[in-house]
Amino acid sequence: MLAHPLHARLLSREDCRVTVLKDFKYRSIDGDLVGVVGDSWALRSHPVSVTWHSIRGVKKESHDEIIQALRRDVDSLNPAAIKTTSSYFYGKLIARAARLALIAEEVRYPEVIPAVGKYLKSTIEPWLDGTFSGNGFLYDAKWGGIITKLGSTSPDEDFGFGLYNAHHSHLGYFLYAIAVLAKIDPEWGRKYRPRAYSLMADFMNLGRRSNSTYPRLRCFDLYKLHSWAGGLTEFADGRMQESTSEAVNAYYSAALMGLAYGDTDLVAVGSTLAAMEIQAAQTWWHVREGDNLYEEEFTRENRVVGVLWANKRDSGLWFAGADRRECRLGIQVLPLLPITEVLFSDKQFAKQLVDWTNPALTREGIEGWRGFVCALEGVFDQGSGLENVRGLNGFDDGNSMSNLLWWIHSRGDEEET
Repeated sequence: MLAHPLHARLLSREDCRVTVLKDFKYRSIDGDLVGVVGDSWALRSHPVSVTWHSIRGVKKESHDEIIQALRRDVDSLNPAAIKTTSSYFYGKLIARAARLALIAEEVRYPEVIPAVGKYLKSTIEPWLDGTFSGNGFLYDAKWGGIITKLGSTSPDEDFGFGLYNAHHSHLGYFLYAIAVLAKIDPEWGRKYRPRAYSLMADFMNLGRRSNSTYPRLRCFDLYKLHSWAGGLTEFADGRMQESTSEAVNAYYSAALMGLAYGDTDLVAVGSTLAAMEIQAAQTWWHVREGDNLYEEEFTRENRVVGVLWANKRDSGLWFAGADRRECRLGIQVLPLLPITEVLFSDKQFAKQLVDWTNPALTREGIEGWRGFVCALEGVFDQGSGLENVRGLNGFDDGNSMSNLLWWIHSRGDEEET
């Protein structure tokens, strides 16, 4: 076999007898491919603990500020105010609401949870029951997967969901909201479990049966150890993925659904894939100062890859140019969750990324993206991050003041854990 750099780090000498031929190398866009000889191939991923709440917790003295924001954010929840019919943007909105319930649990303010649950029921059920006006989920027997009504009408609708583009990114938001609602309302969870599992299986099926309803691991590449967002569309530079954080969210949310349903196998698979997706992001998308994986000029100009292709690395994004550094940072952070702590556990890199992004923050109309820059700033400078969050007057449609305050206030010192 040829091992890429992440293989080389995860290859387990305890579980297989292999010889690594350190001088037998091919140069590739993914880094050096090193020869490995043996009778088996075993990778041992660094484990990720899947949790509903922050890893370090929120100090009691910070609860009041978060609770005040929670009251405002929960009071503003209104299903009738949702105008989008896009599976992607709709998913972000319901996942945003679900975050409020878990933040309320963490700061011991259960009074708002019933209102969040009511909102989630009224917004999720139409998609699962097939009664949502303007869009909905359909089963496509030809390719064995779930598509949307809009996606079935045009390749441009729902960002190509009908062509199987970014299924894990869209459905991950739905799974997150479903997992939270199943947690706070187990009776609802039991009722909708079959449909919830269908959404999960569309991109995370592990069944080996030839007559399985869905293909095996639709998006995840077991050699590359990360997902691809491209579906049936053929691109000149091969497969591609833009947002690693949304890919992480998909498998993390599936694991949370496993927690909600007491399904240990689902927790194990989801957390394993999330862990590998994180390590792949840190290997190929996060570009640290002085790294030698990519050529010197690319490393000097970039702190994150925009779109990673099989045969190319783009600085730009699908929706923004290379100069839009705030977008490039944000698309690799959102949605802001407890698992984000693991994805951006390297404080030094977080500072490099924020410093690289700051010159782009002079533009107008970028408050939503600015929030993710503030969040990463809180990783290495909690005080400054908190001050900047308090000064925000707008948020990404999947984010909120409650979520940002929760994030900053849960950045406690490592020595205190």
